[in-house]
Amino acid sequence: MKKSAIVVAATCLVLAFFALDLNHYLSLAGLKASLGQFETWRAASPVFVSLSFFALYVLAAALSLPGAIVMTLAAGALFGLWWGVLIVSFASSVGATLAFITSRYLLRDAIQQRFGNRLQAINEGMAKDGAFYLFTLRLVPLFPFFIVNLLMGLTTIPTRTFYWVSQVGMFAGTIVYVNAGTQLAKLSGLSGIVSPGLLISFALLGIFPMLAKRILGFVQRRRVYAKWQKPKQFDRNLVVIGAGAAGLVTAYIAAAVKAKVTLVEAHKMGGDCLNYGCVPSKALIKSARLAHNMRHADHYGLAANEPAFSFRQVMARVHEVIRAVEPHDSIERYTSLGVEVLEGVARILDPWTVEVTLGNGGTQRLTTRSIVIAAGARPFVPPLPGLEEVGYVTSDTLWDEFAKLDAPPALLVVLGGGPIGCELAQSFARLGSRVTQIEMASRIMIREDEEVSALARDSLAHDGIEVLTGHKALRCEREWIDGQERKFIVVTSTNGEKRIEFDALLCSVGRVARLTGYGLEELGIETQRTVVTNEYLETLYPNIFAAGDVAGPYQFTHTAAHQAWYAAVNALFGDFKKFKVDYSVVPSATFIDPEVARVGLNEQDAKEKGVAHEVTRYGIDDLDRAIADGTVHGFVKVLTEPGKDRILGVTIVGEHAGDLLAEFVLAMKHGLGLNKILGTIHTYPTLAEANKYAAGEWKRAHAPQRVLLWLARYHAWKRG
Repeated sequence: MKKSAIVVAATCLVLAFFALDLNHYLSLAGLKASLGQFETWRAASPVFVSLSFFALYVLAAALSLPGAIVMTLAAGALFGLWWGVLIVSFASSVGATLAFITSRYLLRDAIQQRFGNRLQAINEGMAKDGAFYLFTLRLVPLFPFFIVNLLMGLTTIPTRTFYWVSQVGMFAGTIVYVNAGTQLAKLSGLSGIVSPGLLISFALLGIFPMLAKRILGFVQRRRVYAKWQKPKQFDRNLVVIGAGAAGLVTAYIAAAVKAKVTLVEAHKMGGDCLNYGCVPSKALIKSARLAHNMRHADHYGLAANEPAFSFRQVMARVHEVIRAVEPHDSIERYTSLGVEVLEGVARILDPWTVEVTLGNGGTQRLTTRSIVIAAGARPFVPPLPGLEEVGYVTSDTLWDEFAKLDAPPALLVVLGGGPIGCELAQSFARLGSRVTQIEMASRIMIREDEEVSALARDSLAHDGIEVLTGHKALRCEREWIDGQERKFIVVTSTNGEKRIEFDALLCSVGRVARLTGYGLEELGIETQRTVVTNEYLETLYPNIFAAGDVAGPYQFTHTAAHQAWYAAVNALFGDFKKFKVDYSVVPSATFIDPEVARVGLNEQDAKEKGVAHEVTRYGIDDLDRAIADGTVHGFVKVLTEPGKDRILGVTIVGEHAGDLLAEFVLAMKHGLGLNKILGTIHTYPTLAEANKYAAGEWKRAHAPQRVLLWLARYHAWKRG
């Protein structure tokens, strides 16, 4: 009842405010028109008018009524600079606190109860740095103050803290606006518009947010660097930790702009992509694909044959491919580009000092203006009982372990149904392994649309893979049967427990960022699943950045390289201009057969986020080149804004889907719609025509039927 009474009272006051046209007085025109009358009242009764103005300001702020800026200007016009600042400073803080308390009383419990899990991170942040967050909003008004008042009431920040931070944070802005009001009061004609005092006041209004932001940044830097002694000079402009995709690109950019940069790598140049991920997996996929094509050569009018091959030679070719690509990422190449490369383990001692333990046992300390952490990620190994006893491989270790084998594992269990697990499961099945794939979720490739997951599962099953979705791994066991050791993994589902025998177990259940071993803990740099960064890729310390898998949110080589540009430029030139990393158009591909490629939203994302969309679909079984190639499986699916050709997302399933996606990535990046794709000549016969035909399907669905009807009548008339 009390809450209802408050809501009714507040509603009545707001309605009365607009019904009585009081909002007219809270406009600049109304202020100027009424200024003379207010001056008369103030001269007759200065204390009463001051108290009345104070009360009205408090009421307006408490009810979140529009016109706070105009009332602040009015305070300057009526009371002068210092008396006006005194009144507004306290009135605005009191009114804001009343709005804060009202929001908290009416809404906070309900909001926290309903969205508690989603708000947990916000609550933790407010408990840790709530006063600083609020001070930032008060000093640099990114949002209207009334919104800040109401939203802060939903958080856990104490009322006392809210009041004093608001009082302090709004003070500088109050001075600027009240001072502008004093100048407005002195306008007697058009000539006053160009008076120095007025121009200075409006200049302050323009530069205050930028100046406040600079001051705030300075205060924040002083706060985080307080306990560290900054060197007077530096050995390097930049030190990069990790020579994977993000680290290599960062170092390359730094050297290209003639910065003195050191790149530190603890293991292998090229990181995961070259040595364990993209390069070796695609080499293996190619060999497996060729073996598959030989088995199904009759599909092309040739004699089908079971391919004869040496698995040891297949794995040797994988390593040859790695060696062929290695020069692109080698120490020699980067040294020739001007990068100093150190082989060793880096540790950050303070925000400007990195100690490198070299391979020969020595150490080297480097002072640097900025640091970029590009330490990458490693495969996650689940804590399964018995796993260590039976042995396992990961996407990192299988290339060396399996290279020792004369034949692929006869019985292979792949734990995990994500992109890496699916790619490797299909490849080894095509090379002769009997593969069982175990996925705890209800379907494989859970981030894709259901129809994509279903198509991928059908493809894997067609290659003889037993795909067990909805199965959770419980433990691993060893048994001696007939004098031979046999290995099993025990899984459970709605049908109970099941034992699956294997010769080799591949753990492919995701990757985790490398967060330990190089000094983050001692510096207090926050980590969660990744190193926590802001939109500029800065960590707690504005001169220490993170990029690539260690920073997230994506684990793709191309996004690591994309982030590297922002990390390098912000690290070297952030004093002049900083750039927010752009994730608006991020493509991805899974290289199973058929390939799955995507950019932007898919249907399940759009539905979860409540994004209005239309779906246009073109089946590749209708494409001439696909028919000629015998690859008539898959589709192009485009999500667009309702009634418009603006592309929200694209999913392609089919031959060379990863390559076909590039046209849509370009279109989305530069704001080109489906009409532009439709109007572009595509070579015939190519798979790329699928993109144009998908655009044609959209155009056909949006054809102007009424216009076409009139055209039909026109042509009939022309025929006589």
